[in-house]
Amino acid sequence: MQAVSLRTRFRFGRVHLRVRAVDRAVHAFARVRFAMPDANPARFHVNIERDLRYRDSDDPSHTLDVYMPTRAAKPLPVLLYVHGGGFAMLSKATHRVMALAYARRGYLVFNINYRLGPKHLFPAPLEDAAAALLWVKDNCAYFGGDPERIAIGGESAGGNLVTALAVATSIRRPEPFLQKLYDADVNLRAVVATYGFLDLENIDHYENHPRLPSRLKDMVHHAAASYVGLDVRAGCAAAPMASPLLVLERAGALDRPLPPFFADAGTRDPLLGDSRRLQAAIERHGGTCKLHIVPGEIHGYDAMVWRTPAREKWRTVHAFLEPLMSPQAAPAPASARGDAA
Repeated sequence: MQAVSLRTRFRFGRVHLRVRAVDRAVHAFARVRFAMPDANPARFHVNIERDLRYRDSDDPSHTLDVYMPTRAAKPLPVLLYVHGGGFAMLSKATHRVMALAYARRGYLVFNINYRLGPKHLFPAPLEDAAAALLWVKDNCAYFGGDPERIAIGGESAGGNLVTALAVATSIRRPEPFLQKLYDADVNLRAVVATYGFLDLENIDHYENHPRLPSRLKDMVHHAAASYVGLDVRAGCAAAPMASPLLVLERAGALDRPLPPFFADAGTRDPLLGDSRRLQAAIERHGGTCKLHIVPGEIHGYDAMVWRTPAREKWRTVHAFLEPLMSPQAAPAPASARGDAA
C-alpha cells in the first residue's frame, strides 16, 4: 500500500471535524424532535423496545430497536433497517423516521446500530449488519414476526450494506462471516437500497467530476475512506465487498437468484449513477429492480417527510413491498434458490 500523502490526511481530518459536528447536531435535533408529543410512536399504534443486543458484546454499536405495530395481524412482515451516514456518523436514533414509516404500515422493524469508521473499517460495518440479519431471522418470531417474510432496507451507506447482504445471500463469498450468512439461507423477500453508495472503487469518477462542488467531493471521499481507509484504491482492492455493485457487475452465474430490489435517488444526487448501474446489473442477472428517480431532489430527500417528493417516494416503496411481503406471496422454492439436491 502506498503512503498516504499529508494532503490527503489533512483533507480527511478537516472534513472529519465537520462530520463530527453534523453528527452531534443531528443527534441533538433527533432527541428534541422525538420527545415531542406528535412524534410519540403510540400515536401510530407502534410500541418500541430499545437497545436489544444482537451480538455478544457490550458495545452500543451492537444494539437494535424493535418497532412493533400493535394493530396489525400477526405474524408480521419483517424489515431490517440499516441507517446511512457515510460509514462515519448517525445511528438508529437519528433514523427513527424511517423505522416508523415502515412500522406504521404494519412491518415489524428492527432498526440497528453498527460500528462506524474511521475507527472501525471494513469489514466491521458489514460484519455487524450480517450478524443483525441472522439475529433477526432467529428471533423475529418472538416479537410476532414471520421469519419467511424478511426484507432489508437502508439508505446511502446503509444502501451499500443491504445491497452487500443481498449479494452475499446470492453469491457464495470467501469471507467467513458472509459464508455463514449464505449458509443460513435467509429468504429475503425484498431489498430497498435508497441512494446507495455502491461503488467506492471508482472514486476518481467523483474527484474528476467537473460540476460536482468540492464540498461534495470531500464528503464522498470521506465516506469511502471511513469504510476502507485513507488509501481508498488500495482499501477497495483488499475489500471487494465494500463495493457490492462491482461484485455484482463482475459476477458470472449467481448461486441463487437475487431478491427483488427497489432503488431510488434524486437527479441532484451524485450517487444516482450507482442506482442506475444497480438496476442494469440486477436485470442482467435475470432479477428485478424498480428504479424510482426523483427530478431535482438531493441526497437525503426522503427524510423530509413533510415534502411531496418524500411522500411520493414512501407511497411508491410501500406499493413495491406490499405484494412481495404479503402472506399470500409464496417464497421462492429451494430449487429456484439454487439449493436443489
